[in-house]
Amino acid sequence: MPRPRTRTVPGLLLLVLLPLFTATATACGAGDGSGAGAGSGHPEGGAGRRAVTVAGSDQLAAAPVSLAQQRSLWSAEGLDATVTTLPTGRDALNAVLGGQAQFGVVGDLPAVTAALGGRDVRILADLSRFSDWRLLTRADRAITGFGALKGRKVGVPQGTNVEYALSRMLASAQLTPADVTVVNLAPNQVAPALARGDVDAGVTFPSFYDAARTALGARYAELPFTGYTARTLLVAGPGADDGAATAVLRTVLRAQRAAEADPAAARAAVVAQSKGALQAGYVDAFHPRYAYGASLSPELLTDLSDEAAWARAAQSLPGAADPAALRTRLNPAPLRAADPGAVTLR
Repeated sequence: MPRPRTRTVPGLLLLVLLPLFTATATACGAGDGSGAGAGSGHPEGGAGRRAVTVAGSDQLAAAPVSLAQQRSLWSAEGLDATVTTLPTGRDALNAVLGGQAQFGVVGDLPAVTAALGGRDVRILADLSRFSDWRLLTRADRAITGFGALKGRKVGVPQGTNVEYALSRMLASAQLTPADVTVVNLAPNQVAPALARGDVDAGVTFPSFYDAARTALGARYAELPFTGYTARTLLVAGPGADDGAATAVLRTVLRAQRAAEADPAAARAAVVAQSKGALQAGYVDAFHPRYAYGASLSPELLTDLSDEAAWARAAQSLPGAADPAALRTRLNPAPLRAADPGAVTLR
């Protein structure tokens, strides 16, 4: 597949470059809040609990982790958890790869890219799934179908699931990323770029759909797309052992059950944990559109293999993209210990 024309250099291979880890970490439980990072040499937390570090994101896909944090559910599994909230799952993965966190809540594409690049990361569970994508555009651009994107400028945060969503949109019209000019933008930059006319269309996280509608007003237009199911994964780095992973998963499963029993409380927890990044109206509208539930399934492996084949061709990554190779990147033991029925992968 030809490489897409881009106006910026980064692309998926930026996953191996570590950003400054500046987000504020918050700890729950009775510990002092300092936590213990991977390789810190201090595995014990407060009151004899095991210290773990989790890098999450302020996206709705990570709702169970947000609820676990807000409800201080970690201590029930003997954990003293430090949860750091970052803007994207890509940033969370970089924290895991760099040793600042033992566990990360990340999108499927960043995890696949890291695997292809030979990075030491293990997939523990598929936490949530989402397929309500939108191509954002302007009425004056007359983009009434995905085929009309040919030759246009499309803004997208490269290196995230959103970039793969764009590739699927293009493929639905027999186009490839080489048929458009891909402009690498941060998720919150897509709407302003559309308003200025810097791009003709854009794809971004659902939390920015309303911002685009507000910025464009009467010029706002969108094309819905459900041809890609994005999966949010729990991954572990080399500093995480299976015992800690099982305890983290049990906590997440407990949070999922609590969310099912009281969805309104779960949505409030997500809003609070995002510290202003997510608005209550968006969370109320989109929370029901996510399918939550930790699992490891054959369908997950198939989707990962499809994404890996695309990423390998698009970014010239060296790793094998076949299901057998990717299967070695999945570690089902912790989830099987936490909930045996959740693992249907053989």
